[in-house]
Amino acid sequence: MAAGDLGIVEKTGANDLQTKADRLVQMSICASLARKFPKVTIIGEELVIWVDPLDGTKEYTEGLLDHVTVLIGIAYGGKAIAGVINQPYYNYEAGAGAVLGRTIWGVLGIGAFGFQLTEAPAGKHIIVTTRSHSSTLVNDCISALNPDSVIRVGGAGNKIIQLIEGKASAYVFASPGCKKWDTCAPEAILHAVGGKITDIRGNSFQYNKEVKHMNSAGVLATLRNYDYYASRIPDTVKQSLVP
Repeated sequence: MAAGDLGIVEKTGANDLQTKADRLVQMSICASLARKFPKVTIIGEELVIWVDPLDGTKEYTEGLLDHVTVLIGIAYGGKAIAGVINQPYYNYEAGAGAVLGRTIWGVLGIGAFGFQLTEAPAGKHIIVTTRSHSSTLVNDCISALNPDSVIRVGGAGNKIIQLIEGKASAYVFASPGCKKWDTCAPEAILHAVGGKITDIRGNSFQYNKEVKHMNSAGVLATLRNYDYYASRIPDTVKQSLVP
């Protein structure tokens, strides 16, 4: 990889990539978890661990390293209860002396740590959404919310960070594409600080091992004022997305 060969393979298309880094990080995380918790099945009956070794893979291949996160989510009884978002390249452009990387983590009922919780500016409706998976439906949904501004970034973990650090007020993605390993860890952290995440139709996500991996009805998440945004999602958009 240092020589420039990222070992890229396409999973379902040009916008759904996997790199050698994905595979190596996945192996490392799974091996570490297996050593420490030998009875846990990764991907398990009541307890399921959802791992995304490189969230924001497309951005990684384009050198947009600040978009990249590593996600480890823990679910019990189908509910996200704990999560870790690691930003391996946090501060990578900050210059000499800056600490590279950080880890944000949270546990439901305890709280979330590793960052400064900040709310978006009062009265401002700032939407964060996909950078590389846009569509007419995604854009129509965003337009219906009449936002003051729209931020387009890669990675579900990165989008939730925009919410909890006050850079955005709602994460809106009216499309299939996100998977359970993309949302489990971010959901646990967001819920630990009083936020909310559902699909576009308002349904909670389930994380038991039998559930289908795709979040077919998109994502709607906020730190505050969830009902405001949920009430403004057009019925035509909801009807277009089947859970």
